[in-house]
Amino acid sequence: MRVVPKKLGHVVLKVRDLERAEAFYAGLLGLTVTGCLPGRMVFFAAPGNTDSHDLAVYLVGPEAAPQAREQVGLFHVAYQVESREALEGAYHHLKGHGVTILGTMDHGANLSVYFEDPDGHTVELTYEVPRGEWPPRANPFAGRDPLPFDEAAKTPR
Repeated sequence: MRVVPKKLGHVVLKVRDLERAEAFYAGLLGLTVTGCLPGRMVFFAAPGNTDSHDLAVYLVGPEAAPQAREQVGLFHVAYQVESREALEGAYHHLKGHGVTILGTMDHGANLSVYFEDPDGHTVELTYEVPRGEWPPRANPFAGRDPLPFDEAAKTPR
């Protein structure tokens, strides 16, 4: 019998500071804390998720070196939002709290805002564009244009 996954269950990120990670993911991103292993792990779920968790953070300690961008490993974690307006609102919310925005992208099939958590993990907020609204191109994931509300993209470099 072959393996038949139902869906992605959860992702675990290594962090240097559990309290800081909890403040970011629960306080700033609005995830719900669903459990913890004191001093070791915190478990989170997106609002409305009835699973035990979809994200966990695991303490590796304050001296842990960050993962270099060119290393093999996790590229980013993405959470969906309900609408284009919610994505734009989230962008301004994150910027207003000093979060490092890495960029925005209209991929065609989805619209994305990329940013860093306090440990340098890349997180994506994404709006899934309904299939009937995908652009008429060979690859609906190939779009790279910044989103209209991206202030950095409007600034000459």
